[in-house]
Amino acid sequence: MDNQPKNQISRKGLTVWRVYGSMETAVIALIAIGAGVLTYFFDWPQWLYAVYGAVILLFGFLLIYLFPKIRWQRWRYEVREQEIELQHGLFVVTRTLVPMVRVQHVDTEQGPILRKYDLAEISISTAATTHTIPALVTAEADELRARISVLARVAEDDV
Repeated sequence: MDNQPKNQISRKGLTVWRVYGSMETAVIALIAIGAGVLTYFFDWPQWLYAVYGAVILLFGFLLIYLFPKIRWQRWRYEVREQEIELQHGLFVVTRTLVPMVRVQHVDTEQGPILRKYDLAEISISTAATTHTIPALVTAEADELRARISVLARVAEDDV
């Protein structure tokens, strides 16, 4: 893509998304194990065990390796004086422009997994919706939140 936003989220975000993917895959594995137990007790066909294993491997590959990699490569953002540009997506790439005059408030959020990797996400609220920039280094997220806050106030004063 040409002329895309210049800033990329932290590489540690890729690791965090892989942790989330591992947790999701573990849930799928538990469901597959439950199905395997049912297969054993109800004497269902033996080939179902191979299907359960294949499902676990497929979801593991997609959720732990492929989707986080593509998501990390596509996530870009740029904060300018008049607007914030966001680009993200897995299969469909979405590019969003948020005018500074529309920004109502900016928050940083940090859950336990993000905290472990010293990451935070920024939520930019407008009257219509909330936009999120995930997986920024905590210091960078705080700095960006302050910068957007100042630019939004300046944009509001210009109106």
